[in-house]
Amino acid sequence: MRKKEKLQKIHDLLFAAYGTCSCPLKHDSPFQLLAAVMLSAQCRDERVNIVTKELFAAAPDALSMSKMPVGEIERIIHPCGLSGSKSRNLSAAAAMISEKFNNTVPCTMEELISLPGIGRKSANVILGNCFDIPGFPVDTHVNRLLNRLKITASSDPQKIEAEVNALLPPELWTNFSHLLITHGRQVCHARSPECNNCRLAELCPESKKLSIKNSANAENNR
Repeated sequence: MRKKEKLQKIHDLLFAAYGTCSCPLKHDSPFQLLAAVMLSAQCRDERVNIVTKELFAAAPDALSMSKMPVGEIERIIHPCGLSGSKSRNLSAAAAMISEKFNNTVPCTMEELISLPGIGRKSANVILGNCFDIPGFPVDTHVNRLLNRLKITASSDPQKIEAEVNALLPPELWTNFSHLLITHGRQVCHARSPECNNCRLAELCPESKKLSIKNSANAENNR
């Protein structure tokens, strides 16, 4: 099976299982999603959603966030980890959006990645979920699954993004990332993936090896 056909089949199987997914980070505007994505680095979405409830009540947009003392931002977002760097980036990004972009989050990759704390992955999340502009965010789940499935042999998110974008039509990019992330969280875990319950097993060269390893581990733990 050619890689393009294989990737399309992976998409179709996951879509049949999970359908159209929505972004799990709660937000009411592009700026709020930008802030939530920034806070989600090395932090679970559930915790981010708890923290942003207080954060957005105090500063719901870029202008109000830019006026909030960095120390106050850091206090609120402390449970998300890396609060020092995240608070500085969030304050600086809010100020830049307020001053340079008239309090409106820009909708191009080039402008988004010019903001402090925003890389391609975050920009793709914002573009796809707020502006319906196709983007393929590559996080650790996407990276892991596409390597296990031998769609890519790279660990470089930008290279993986380019490979997938060359093989799938743009209208699938955003949701396909959500599908892979959902499957990674529910089935294809970093440790002890549930290969016996995986609808992608027939397409996954790693499935048999991982199943044998997991069976051996289970036997040893008895």
